[in-house]
Amino acid sequence: MKKAFPMNILRSVRLARSVFFTAVLLLPLLCGCGSKQPITKSGFYFDTVITITLYDPSKTKELDHCFALAELYESYFSAQRKDSDISKINANAGHPVRVHKETRQLLEQSILHAKQSGGKFDPTIGRLTSLWDFHAKPPALPDADAVKAAAATVDYRKIVIDENEVTLSDADAALDLGGIAKGYIADKMKAYLQGEGITSGLINLGGNVLAIGEKPDGSAYTIGIQKPFDETGEPIASVSVSDQTVVTSGIYERSFTLDGRCYHHILDTDTGYPYENELLSVSVICASSADGDGLSTACFALGLEKGLAYIESLDQTEAIFITSDYKLHGTSGIGTTIPIKEMSD
Repeated sequence: MKKAFPMNILRSVRLARSVFFTAVLLLPLLCGCGSKQPITKSGFYFDTVITITLYDPSKTKELDHCFALAELYESYFSAQRKDSDISKINANAGHPVRVHKETRQLLEQSILHAKQSGGKFDPTIGRLTSLWDFHAKPPALPDADAVKAAAATVDYRKIVIDENEVTLSDADAALDLGGIAKGYIADKMKAYLQGEGITSGLINLGGNVLAIGEKPDGSAYTIGIQKPFDETGEPIASVSVSDQTVVTSGIYERSFTLDGRCYHHILDTDTGYPYENELLSVSVICASSADGDGLSTACFALGLEKGLAYIESLDQTEAIFITSDYKLHGTSGIGTTIPIKEMSD
């Protein structure tokens, strides 16, 4: 039987302009933070804005160190940096490459999620993702034959790990850890901050928001879930969490419209093309941000019915699915507390 999940889904809200948020997929709502004035720092890493908030103004050194970690891990995991571990593995596919232990750990977590999702989440999607340009003006589809050939290289079982040596057994395959790296890094930042005695804070890495403990006054954090395609950043709902993460995968993150059809970055590893399953986004609430990354992608790929069933099979894990009609569908641990209310105009 699934264990009870200690969080509530709150009513959909329209925020006052004064509420703090960053222009990302999940919006931490920091009202009512207690007597301590929070300190916040932002930067641009992993192709997104990241923001970290701590509630002890004396912890500036620890706050700065989190951004040093962001720089370090980007240098390990980014497929866009030629000197990264991932780029070296891709450039030497078919041959072993020695990597940092964190890269090995992240690949091991990626393989685990690939196995558990039946390949719906797969870190060997790199050759396929490189074909899709969601920022091109005007937008254009990649060559169909190239998509078919790239999709044939996607298979996490081609990753061979021997201690800190990694080999891609298929010389045509390539890694892309964009679907899980931010979650892994958020978890690492949280572990570091807790090791420094910090008990309250928020780590916001684009679509990954990770709460450290509770707020100083003992209350939970309220995290807004963005209304898909809403350019104002207005949330469609919010969740209340303590010491947990909220991770969203949505088609509005990177997409373009061509001939009346929306093409987005969540690609079907079988066909090489974006999923068409009436989902706009999936938000997962759990303990580990890396797990939330893998699960949100896998559940989007599975679709509403199978995705809900998958989350229901997991302990201490809940999810909110938003369908193309902008209706919200929550797993039982959410729906049996305070019902989800759709946003009214």
